[in-house]
Amino acid sequence: MAASHPSTEMAASPMVRPTVQELAAAGAEEPPRQYVLPEQDRHGDLLAADEFPEPIPLVDLSRLTDADEAERLRAALQTWGFFLATNHGIEDSLMDAMTSVSREFFRQPAEERQKCSNLVDGNGKDYQVEGYGSDKVVSDDQVLNWSDRLHLRVEPEDERNFAKWPSHPESFRDVLQEYASRIKKIRDLVLRSIAKLLEIDEDYFVNQISNKAPGFARFNYYPPCPRPDLVLGLRAHSDGGLLTILFNDDTVGGLQVQRDGRWYNVPAKPHTLLINLADCLEVSIYYIHTYSLD
Repeated sequence: MAASHPSTEMAASPMVRPTVQELAAAGAEEPPRQYVLPEQDRHGDLLAADEFPEPIPLVDLSRLTDADEAERLRAALQTWGFFLATNHGIEDSLMDAMTSVSREFFRQPAEERQKCSNLVDGNGKDYQVEGYGSDKVVSDDQVLNWSDRLHLRVEPEDERNFAKWPSHPESFRDVLQEYASRIKKIRDLVLRSIAKLLEIDEDYFVNQISNKAPGFARFNYYPPCPRPDLVLGLRAHSDGGLLTILFNDDTVGGLQVQRDGRWYNVPAKPHTLLINLADCLEVSIYYIHTYSLD
């Protein structure tokens, strides 16, 4: 490689650092050390989809009022804690449009992307959750994700910060608003179905969150890495909140889940959503099972 390529070190200060896209474009032979996982955290033993102990459940959201499909949902949540949702009511064309505008955003010049930066005044010290960039660095020992992201509040509607919503591509905002409205309907449908499985009022969870519950859209972008065996696009984590509704790029894959201490690759299926039971809902379900609501 030419001598002009960046070294594999980055300043440890919280000041502005290059995005992962910029690192990848610069052609470094190795990822900077801040992105390199400790050896014990590298998931070299991932199983392929056909080695799953059982198939990842497919749930037809258009049939959740049918007893057999409701039981399929129950089994999915009891075994995996998530499921692949089909017949969810979002047209393929809208999902394709959402994919297209998000790709267009990340393919723009850095100057255009930085108009939505999550760094206040661009000084690198004042960080906010919403906007384009990467995670906040809180210590020199922190292992960084090999990814950039665009994180936007979509609910409640009157709390959207449009200063962080891309104005290019021009259709981005309209597409995201329509997509977010459909996702909200899916969220409420699934929450009502779970409530019925628990034999409580079907609006119990929906009423608990009201119309002021925060909802976010997060677009993760994973640039090519010269040593993908050393990094993770997104570190192992659990999700807070009630539900996470994922729309995975079916041309790439890469989503992984843990069950019984083993990691598994989730197969990418076109125009299918993956719905994950998040921490707050798991706690609520445990409480309902353990204690009386009276």
